[in-house]
Amino acid sequence: MAWKYYTLKRDEDKGKDQKPRQFHSLDQIAQTLVLEARGRDRKSLNQSFKMREAVAYGLERFWGEHLRLQARSKDNGDEFDCKSKYWKATWDALVSIMQPAGVKIPNDAVDVKKPKTVKDMAERLWTEISLEDQDIILPVLTQLCDAIVWWTQRYKGPGDLPSDEES
Repeated sequence: MAWKYYTLKRDEDKGKDQKPRQFHSLDQIAQTLVLEARGRDRKSLNQSFKMREAVAYGLERFWGEHLRLQARSKDNGDEFDCKSKYWKATWDALVSIMQPAGVKIPNDAVDVKKPKTVKDMAERLWTEISLEDQDIILPVLTQLCDAIVWWTQRYKGPGDLPSDEES
């Protein structure tokens, strides 16, 4: 049995003047997310395992984790800022992945220092995503996080194993 490449890539001719739309596989997206996180701060790679665990708690909790980390950040580029960016980049990737399927995920810009913007966005996640769409989004997020964990294991060095002391 030969290995088959599964992808979200889709070619659709929209006309002679337009290029076909192409979407990368979840695996390619995950690899890019891991490499970008590694470039910001190798320690932030440990967040991938936490991302995979957080999927079970729902979309609003997954989305909100970047804000919790952002609130702990004292400087742009510090440890918590890098972790926050990793979570946010993963959320943004999920939003982009779901768009071609016609599943719209709210993704408003929020300011962690303005609780009303956070509350409004969380409310949108609870009210604007149907149960049917949640049943589609959560498995895709699970698969994305599984791929992120896989790539993390490939790009981490032997001294970079996760530690229990991380937030």
